Amino acid sequence: MMDNVIAGLGLLFQFDVLVVIVLSGIFGLFMGALPGLTATMAVALLVPVTFYMDPVPAIAAMVTASAMAMFSGDIPSVLLRMPGTPASAAYTDDAFSLTKQGKAHVAMGICLLTSAIGGLFGALILATLAPPLASVALKFSSYEYFWLCLLGLTTTAFMISSSRIKGILSLALGLFVATIGIDPVSGVPRFTFGSPNLIGGLSLVPIMIGLFAIAEIFRYYARREQPMRLEQNAIKGVFEGQGKILWKERRSIAQGNVLGTTLGILPGAGADIAAWISYSVAKRFAREPEKFGKGSTEGLAAAGAANNAAVSGGFIPSLVFGIPGDAIAAIIIGVLFMKGVNPGPTIFLNNPQIVYAIFGAFFLANLLLIPLGWLAIKLSRLMLTVRLNILMPIIFIFCLVGAFAMENTISAVGVALAFGVIGFVLEAYKFPLAPFVLGVVLGPLLEQNFLSSMMKSSGNWMAFIDRPIAAGLALLTVLIWLSPAIAAGIRRARA
Repeated sequence: MMDNVIAGLGLLFQFDVLVVIVLSGIFGLFMGALPGLTATMAVALLVPVTFYMDPVPAIAAMVTASAMAMFSGDIPSVLLRMPGTPASAAYTDDAFSLTKQGKAHVAMGICLLTSAIGGLFGALILATLAPPLASVALKFSSYEYFWLCLLGLTTTAFMISSSRIKGILSLALGLFVATIGIDPVSGVPRFTFGSPNLIGGLSLVPIMIGLFAIAEIFRYYARREQPMRLEQNAIKGVFEGQGKILWKERRSIAQGNVLGTTLGILPGAGADIAAWISYSVAKRFAREPEKFGKGSTEGLAAAGAANNAAVSGGFIPSLVFGIPGDAIAAIIIGVLFMKGVNPGPTIFLNNPQIVYAIFGAFFLANLLLIPLGWLAIKLSRLMLTVRLNILMPIIFIFCLVGAFAMENTISAVGVALAFGVIGFVLEAYKFPLAPFVLGVVLGPLLEQNFLSSMMKSSGNWMAFIDRPIAAGLALLTVLIWLSPAIAAGIRRARA
């Protein structure tokens, strides 16, 4: 085994491979920092570049770009309240709230270090526990996915601190948006109003661009007072005091690592869902849940660790069974096939050196994230020197380009603009955006897995709790539903 490990690392630590890794890391940082240009898009754009590469530099380039893009999506979240990637949207309000409190350097440091920690944890799990963890993930059927989605929506409904009614209404609106398109059972169009552009449903990225980035631009032009102006020294001392903060939030980081890796392993979940669910769970069990959405370092640490851990975790079923955990892993699998390397159990027998080189690439990418991420943060100070009346139109153009690039259709631009208006109105009336977004993300998964389960069981509701994992998720969900009544009963008993 050690011979294969040494041979794999020898393939990775070659000068040309290291140059490719550094260049792809810079490219990933650039792509992630622009609202609408996601980590998935960064990896997809690298595919034609890898045509003439060997398997190891090709995969290492994609792994590095995805890790860098996941972090750099946090930079516009912190400075402008505009998430660069969908995964960053989970904690945008907390990141920007810290900036308004004069703690932009704290937010940047937490995002950078927890992203690296989460990525390294996921890489460790990938390298040591890939086969057994992937076999557990394969035991997830539609019943387990249904309860997992319901658990995510439940934690969102219970995490609203300002107005639970508004939170539930926002969640319901998100679930409604998720139903637009073709009914998965009957094949009948729903809520398309005769428009062929809506038959395929609404894509997540244009929605996210509209809700956060374009809505923020609208708010900028709607303000009568001058918006907050950051000083150039606002992000100095990124690593100052981070040791104490990371130690204080060690429980949140550990939770984000475990949840992110676990959800990354599940096919179809990915970093976006991992970040939202990790944030929701962190708030449910937080020391200070009232700070969430207002500058919580707990939420920032938990979700920041989860998104990069999910990228590493998503490669476990991809490598061992050839089942992509998310869109990024699916692209990488395609490149492996193109290189004549077939993912699956036989890859450990036929190409063990490449397997260990891939493991090393995950570790190297997340270690490299710290210096390159620090450099990106320093360069982001240039953003603070540009006047907002010049910067906002530039960002608006990037938003429209990002929305168009997802589907190559003008209708995606229309969706982004429409949800910009919706996000502006929701914020104006103090409706939280997190439940809305999670409803859009988990709604289709919830519906598909519920209908699949009902068809498989011939309408037998008991089938939803027949399996051990499904029963455990169901019990946890019900306990969260009953938690207010249980807490009230405990208070009365103590009184």
